[in-house]
Amino acid sequence: MMDQWEEISEEEEEQQPSDQSVLPTGSQNQLEDEEKPTQAQEGNSGDEWDTDLETDNATNEKQCLSCAELYLQACLWTGSVPVSSFLRHLGEASINLNHYGVGPLGAKALAIVLQNDIVVTNLELEDNGLGAEGACYLVEMLQTNSIQSLNLSNNQLQLEGAHIISKMLLDNYYIKSLKLSGNDFDDSAVKYFADALKGDYVVKELDLSHNRFCNTGGEHLGHMLATNVGIEVLNLSWNHLRMGGAVALSAGLKVNSTLKQLQLSWNGFGHIEAESLGQALKQNSTLVLLDLSSNRIDDQAVTLLCQGLATNDTLRVLKLSHNPLTNIGALTLLKTVTNNMKSAVEEIDISTVFVCEAFVELLEKACQGRPALDVRHSAMSSVTRNSSALQIFQKFLEERNESTMDFFQALDKEGTMKVSTAAFRKAVTAANIPLDQRQLEWLIRTFDKKCTATIIYSDKTITDAQLSSPPFRSLKRGIPDSTFPPSGTSSSSITPAAGAGTCTEVWKYKIQTFF
Repeated sequence: MMDQWEEISEEEEEQQPSDQSVLPTGSQNQLEDEEKPTQAQEGNSGDEWDTDLETDNATNEKQCLSCAELYLQACLWTGSVPVSSFLRHLGEASINLNHYGVGPLGAKALAIVLQNDIVVTNLELEDNGLGAEGACYLVEMLQTNSIQSLNLSNNQLQLEGAHIISKMLLDNYYIKSLKLSGNDFDDSAVKYFADALKGDYVVKELDLSHNRFCNTGGEHLGHMLATNVGIEVLNLSWNHLRMGGAVALSAGLKVNSTLKQLQLSWNGFGHIEAESLGQALKQNSTLVLLDLSSNRIDDQAVTLLCQGLATNDTLRVLKLSHNPLTNIGALTLLKTVTNNMKSAVEEIDISTVFVCEAFVELLEKACQGRPALDVRHSAMSSVTRNSSALQIFQKFLEERNESTMDFFQALDKEGTMKVSTAAFRKAVTAANIPLDQRQLEWLIRTFDKKCTATIIYSDKTITDAQLSSPPFRSLKRGIPDSTFPPSGTSSSSITPAAGAGTCTEVWKYKIQTFF
């Protein structure tokens, strides 16, 4: 009798999965209460899968049918609700199940089906309430398949989930893109990731935005960046990185040799943090995008950041919108970029900074030598209106078949190549050129840059004035020719054409015009 019980116990032990595994091995008897395995399960293994890329459509349909049957049975076994979208996209390389309420048991059902899958390379599971339990099932599944991109954002993974995923990263050979945004990770959680990724070379893109990393977390990430040789895109937006944590992060960036994009918007970067980033940019030679939007970067902070921009020759995109930056800081930034002949900067976003005429003039000069330079900024209507004064003046003369030189020579009776600003002002007013008082004064300053009350005109003077003034069409992009002021029209009567733009539209040179 005892021998009989021992034999039964041995049989039960053979049917039980290993203690180290939370997923069934894939046999149907574990999904159907000891029932006989079905052909659906058998279709998920063997030569059929080994030659999937070489089989005809009929065979592919049979395999998808087998996976569908297995998934439905796995859902029945786990007590989860099947996701119809998963069934519809079986056999595709990308599976998007974001916001489907999968839950931990639903994740277990998915893991049962995908643990031997060789087709899916991208799995999106954002906002599904997976928790640490669901992450555990998925991590075990990842040990036996080849998914390269995984999105687990907004799943309440917290510290336990961070520990589970970090252990997977220690033995990772396939995951290249990992999104873990909004999982309530704190400094303790980020230490798990930092330790796992210090020597990693597989993960290329890591999203840890919308978490709770502070000073200690920044230190862990800085140490990781100093030794990591794989990550190219790192998103740390919407955290609490500042002071010592931000300085440590910059120290890691200084010696990093692979990172290309660093997103740090919505953190606490101010003077100290900007200075450390500036020092990092002096030495770093791989970063091409730096996003510091919505921080505490003011005019002094941007000056400190420019210490690195003055010599950096790799950064191409710099985002600084929604910072307490003024026209003074914007000018400092633009001068630094233009003075650095080796600078690779092509795009600067300071779209929330209202600039003056001097900035617009400097930008136009910079664009003459760097046509690819794109600086997004804002300008009051008076600035754009003043900047268009020279074009209005020249257009008026063209309609009369005159040149700017002809206009000055007509005022210079003695041929001294000099005209007083008073005489010029009087002549412009008498000719009824459509310029208001502010435009006229700006035009005079364009020709008399040293404010000597005398315009010394020449071909060079006129050419320099033209180069320092942005093209009228670029300021009013989208407005038809009929909108440009004809001779004798007061500039105060100029109105934008229908569809010409609103106060939030950005023109060709990203001049935000408020009519």
